[in-house]
Parts: sequence; C-alpha cells; structure tokens
Amino acid sequence: MDVRDANESDLAAMLAIYNDVVLTTTAIYDYQPRSSEQQLAWFRAKRDQDLPVLVAESDGAIAGFASYGPFRPWPAYLYSVENSVYVAADWRGRGIGSLLLPAIIQHAADRGLHTMIAGIDATNEASLRLHRKFGFEPVAQFREVGWKFERWLDLTFLQRMLQKAAA
Repeated sequence: MDVRDANESDLAAMLAIYNDVVLTTTAIYDYQPRSSEQQLAWFRAKRDQDLPVLVAESDGAIAGFASYGPFRPWPAYLYSVENSVYVAADWRGRGIGSLLLPAIIQHAADRGLHTMIAGIDATNEASLRLHRKFGFEPVAQFREVGWKFERWLDLTFLQRMLQKAAA
C-alpha cells in the first residue's frame, strides 16, 4: 500500500468513495452525492490553495483519501486546519486510515501549522478510535446539530496540537 499525492486521474475513484460515504453513513452531514464537476472543482481548489490531497493506493486501486483545509475562514485561524479521511467500504477496518491520518498530520506539521481538528459524528466509533490512536483528544461535543437518516446527530470535535506554543 502506497500513500501519495492524488492526481486528476484518481478523481473518479475518490468520488465513488466520497459519494458512498454520503449516501450510506453519517460521516458526512450531506444528503446529495457530488458530481464529477464538483469533485474536480474541489480538487483544483485544494491545489490552488496549496493544500494536500493524499490517496492510499494498492495495485492501482484507490483504497482511501485524506486532506485538510482551513478550520474557519477568518485570518486568525491561519494555523488551524480540519482534516478529512475517507476509506472505501471494502477497505474499511484494514488499516487504511492508519496510513492516511499520520501522513496528513505530518504534512501539516511540516508546514508549520499549529493544530489539527476533526469533526466526527459521535456514533462513528472507528473514526473516533483512529483519531485517538494518533493523539487527538476530544474537546467538544455538540448535541443534535445534524439531521440525517431521520434522526438527530451529535458532532464530536477532537484536536491534536502539531507545534509547541511559542515562548
């Protein structure tokens, strides 16, 4: 299994993973799948902002992908990012997240970013475990902030510091 920078030829596989997550899980609080055009625009925006998109690949198959982006749009949040990690259904539970998450953490740390945040559905035990395994700590839980699959969803925020505070 290799972790590498994504390229446009990976977008169809990444889109299939993303849309499956939208349609079958509460990992993304969205209702509608993305179109190919939306996926391309997302990817190009990441590249234009010099933000990473990494894929885990095995024998030409994309098993998952990860990225990060701004935590909030205001200037004071410049050194804070929020991550996303998505794994294909048939690859879940096989260590793909454990390859992608540390790679994205290291990328952010190498860029001099200060902290990484993960917003995770409170019932997504696999993602919560994964993030805790790599040093994320729960910092907040918001009750009933999402509505999907005819039920209210709680959102847990976890955080990992990437850099020591300046003296």
